[in-house]
Amino acid sequence: MHMGGPFWQHKDDGSWSIPKGEFEDDEAPLDAARREFQEETGLTPDGKFLELPPVKQPSGKVIFAWAVEWDCDATKIKSNTFALEWPKGSGVMREFPEVDRAAWFSLTEARRKLLKGQLPLLDELDRIL
Repeated sequence: MHMGGPFWQHKDDGSWSIPKGEFEDDEAPLDAARREFQEETGLTPDGKFLELPPVKQPSGKVIFAWAVEWDCDATKIKSNTFALEWPKGSGVMREFPEVDRAAWFSLTEARRKLLKGQLPLLDELDRIL
């Protein structure tokens, strides 16, 4: 998914991400991943989920991820939104989509598109497949 908002608007390579978010207190990691995917895309993933090893981001945040074989139309996403003061310092709050587009990529192309800290997820998926 390509992250929405003005910071990412004109960026492409190295600017895509997997859906992610925080766990609720009593929420299992896979349940959180499914919920976040639905919130960020409007789509409900279905199928057999393959857990990938957690990856620590450069920020220190640990990402838990799963792969799933599932037929969905990436052009049909409908993202939730977030509020941001824009332009910065203007005092004007604007709403932006959390995700502005989604697409399917080959592993080679995904390595160019994905945020650097998430690349180990692709390496593990490639190893498994």
